[in-house]
Amino acid sequence: MQEDDFSRLVALDHRYLWHPFTQMRAWMADNDPLLIERGEGNYLIDVRGRRYLDGVASLWCNVHGHRKAELDRALAAQATRIAHSTMLGLSHPGAAELARELIACAPPGLTRVFYSDSGAEAVEVALRIAAQYWQLAGQPRRTRFLTLTESYHGDTLGSVSLGFSDRFHRHLQPLLFPVLKADSPHVYRFYRGLEAQAAEEAALARANELLTQNTGEIAALIVEPLVQGAAGMWTHSAGYLRRLVELARAEGALVVFDEVATGFGRTGTMFACEQAGVSPDLMCLGKGITGGYMPLAATLATERVFEAFLGEPEEFRAFYYGHTYTGNPLATAVALANLEIFRRERVLDRIQPLIDHLREALAKRFAGHSRVADIRQAGLMAGVELMEDPERRRPWPVAAQVGSRICGAARKYEVFLRPLGDVLVFMPPLSITTQEIDLMLDAALYGVREIAGASQRSESR
Repeated sequence: MQEDDFSRLVALDHRYLWHPFTQMRAWMADNDPLLIERGEGNYLIDVRGRRYLDGVASLWCNVHGHRKAELDRALAAQATRIAHSTMLGLSHPGAAELARELIACAPPGLTRVFYSDSGAEAVEVALRIAAQYWQLAGQPRRTRFLTLTESYHGDTLGSVSLGFSDRFHRHLQPLLFPVLKADSPHVYRFYRGLEAQAAEEAALARANELLTQNTGEIAALIVEPLVQGAAGMWTHSAGYLRRLVELARAEGALVVFDEVATGFGRTGTMFACEQAGVSPDLMCLGKGITGGYMPLAATLATERVFEAFLGEPEEFRAFYYGHTYTGNPLATAVALANLEIFRRERVLDRIQPLIDHLREALAKRFAGHSRVADIRQAGLMAGVELMEDPERRRPWPVAAQVGSRICGAARKYEVFLRPLGDVLVFMPPLSITTQEIDLMLDAALYGVREIAGASQRSESR
């Protein structure tokens, strides 16, 4: 692309666009932004032909790489039939076939699929189903929800209420409904100096206290299993998750798993909850459901929950919710092809050595580093938390934007990363190679050294 054309596109962007999760003053001051024109495998290619390893899987959704031939063909073939038709009063083959395939690979007990367009909407659906379920079941006092501190469930107002983050949502607080918050075991370990097991015991005791104090009022526990992604890749054990679910069910609440980020192989199993051996009453899916190709989400439910909504028209038991593009045929066609790739290429088996390599490579580069406060990983999801003074738990001031600057420096080494504050996030496509993992982490380490002025207490490279 000629420089004049590049400058024209940047000018149009700066004049007309409003980017998500972006301070636009800083964005509009950047005259050399990345303008992505193409994708190829695990790489993004900008309008100048420069290639960047996609270290965050295009916001955690790309699974098999860009321009996967089978997904391209599925999308093109469906486009020759129909691009969209409503699911209000109609259905189509792709929606029915995909529902069958999702249930076939879902945790036991889930039998019904309700489609939506994004992960936030999948959570909004679960929230509304849980709330209406108890009204229909004759327990109208069950209107409260229990979630984890710093959980994140999307950006619609219902999902924001569930997963309030002061960083993102402080200005919306007057619009939100109150939610019960049980501290994550990570919070206890990080801020209260407890060992991992003691932190989990303390967190479970607090959750049990909240459940007991609100007996008969909890509609559902809603949790991101194994990894609280947007909190900064906070992790908890399968044992903690299992016991938390037991506490919620003992109180009579429904259990909702938000697997929007953790689903479709990200933690090493198809769904993270499999590692705890527990099944939810409702499960929210998105991001990787189409391999990162098309907007699609789904909320899966048990037959018990579904049957509560059955009745005569005059009873008004139906679930009155939906969106224009619910169950879009293009998206369901690609999602079906995505699941077939998982089966045919034995993706879950193939990524196990990659998970081990990522763990070892993270430790080799970042363990003992003078700016590293914590390293967290579950499968191919990882975060490295940086601080100005890790021993005193003293972060850099927000204005320093250290995480963003480190990721900017990583671009010099042909890697695209996007942080969460000063947590470096590594969440590549499942098709990444060991060599690309090394490239991704090397670029991040070079960025740390360049921006944070850091040194390694036990130099290993």
